[in-house]
Amino acid sequence: MEFNSDWLTLGKNRVRLRSTSGFPAETMRNMADVVKLAIENNMSARARLVEIVFQQERTYEIAIGTTTANDAVCAPQLEAAIAVVLGLEVSQVNIVVTTVSQEEVDLHFGVYERMLAEKLGVVPPIQ
Repeated sequence: MEFNSDWLTLGKNRVRLRSTSGFPAETMRNMADVVKLAIENNMSARARLVEIVFQQERTYEIAIGTTTANDAVCAPQLEAAIAVVLGLEVSQVNIVVTTVSQEEVDLHFGVYERMLAEKLGVVPPIQ
């Protein structure tokens, strides 16, 4: 059993919260809410928040999966906005947007989120 991670459902996003220094705290849940809002208002409808990882150096790695290549363009601006809202430095927030083709994922609700998580390596594939 892993004590350094937790799963959180935020609307269409099924997010894995992972901390390298123990169990994810309430701060990570608040960050997930802020990131979800940023994604919904600035990226395409296909973009999903997949994982947030808290490193011991007090940096956050945010993994976003999408089938729209243009979503990666706004990642630097979202990093800055999220850092300001949460009182962090811009260097403490790193967003990685991974684009997969629509042929690689099933677009049905629930299945799409799971397949994105598998493609990003957050969860192992279902056997």
